[in-house]
Amino acid sequence: MPANKNYKDSVFTSLFSDPGLLRELYCALEGVSLSPDVPVSINTLENVLFLDFNNDISFEIGRKLVVLIEHQSTINPNMALRLLIYITRILEKKIKSRTLYSKKPVSIPWPEFFVLYNGPEPFPDNAVLRLSELFEKPEYLGLPEKIRPLLDLEVRVININEGRNEAIVKRCAKLAEYSALIAKIRAFIIEHGNMEEGIRAAIKYCSKHDILTEFLEIHGSEVLNMILEEWNTDDAIAFAREEGREDGLEEGLEKGRLETARKALVKGYSPEQIHDITGLEIEVIRNIQAK
Repeated sequence: MPANKNYKDSVFTSLFSDPGLLRELYCALEGVSLSPDVPVSINTLENVLFLDFNNDISFEIGRKLVVLIEHQSTINPNMALRLLIYITRILEKKIKSRTLYSKKPVSIPWPEFFVLYNGPEPFPDNAVLRLSELFEKPEYLGLPEKIRPLLDLEVRVININEGRNEAIVKRCAKLAEYSALIAKIRAFIIEHGNMEEGIRAAIKYCSKHDILTEFLEIHGSEVLNMILEEWNTDDAIAFAREEGREDGLEEGLEKGRLETARKALVKGYSPEQIHDITGLEIEVIRNIQAK
């Protein structure tokens, strides 16, 4: 079953839209071996939760429902809550409402959740985010203390940066090549001092050095556009969050927005993209650009 293509793909979702590669990736993440006969079906939802840019893959393998969220340049502490909402939408799509009132129990796939982190900040090879960490503590509400909440959800966060989790990437060659591509992009952006030139140079390098060569040759300039869209969104939002944390007050937030716009312009973002992220007027952004 092909992945839903009615949204903007990332390189990762485009690369792993093949059921065979998803099976290989899942086996690498879990450290298991599965027969090629084990069915894989992709059921990623369109325009749910992640708004204009979707970089998730949801699929079923056997009777497991797996949700992968990839390319997290910063770790969102609310990921478990986001995934709770997401899987609810998936189950709503899979199960007809009238079956919930049947006398027979409804059978649903066993859920698993993964975040693949490849941001530049230091992060351990593996971590776990839990929904229970977000709940108000019972004693705050005047209730008796409980050992654990009756509802929870765990997300495995796996660092897939080049050189990390080698046991996993050795079991999935395409994941290793994807990590190498991201590492080359970062290196060439620094070398060229420009995002688009750096990405072009990284794509050219990888094509010549047997890193996702076939994929890059088939998709061509589409890959460049996907990466630009992906990185412009992730990096600009990260800028905005960081400035907001540092300044705090309304005056500081405005200063942070202006500084975010300046940094984003230096990195080659367009005024329109910066407007979408910061909310600043295009004219204000162009004045910053002129200076």
